[in-house]
Amino acid sequence: MLGPAKIYFLIFGVLTIAGGIIGFVKAGSMPSLIAGSIAGILLLAGAFLLPAHVAAGLVIAGLTSILLAARFIPNFIRTGKAMPAGMMAVLSAIGIVLAIVAWMKR
Repeated sequence: MLGPAKIYFLIFGVLTIAGGIIGFVKAGSMPSLIAGSIAGILLLAGAFLLPAHVAAGLVIAGLTSILLAARFIPNFIRTGKAMPAGMMAVLSAIGIVLAIVAWMKR
């Protein structure tokens, strides 16, 4: 289960950084760039810690997913916009579930 979790968090991290860059380019949003970069780097760090440091990697990636979900799920419910709120809400929810399942199977 750690292999798929590692791959998912790598992809999720890259997409999060890309989303922050897109938010900056399209809307001039420096907060999007900063938050997207920080969250993406944390997701990448969690992925790179797997499988050598399972607990640390899953905690970092799982907590980052929880924080992203707390930000984007209410925004998606309020606006109904698929991009970026909907995509990030779904990716975050999958990240939470994947971190929990990988933790239980470690």
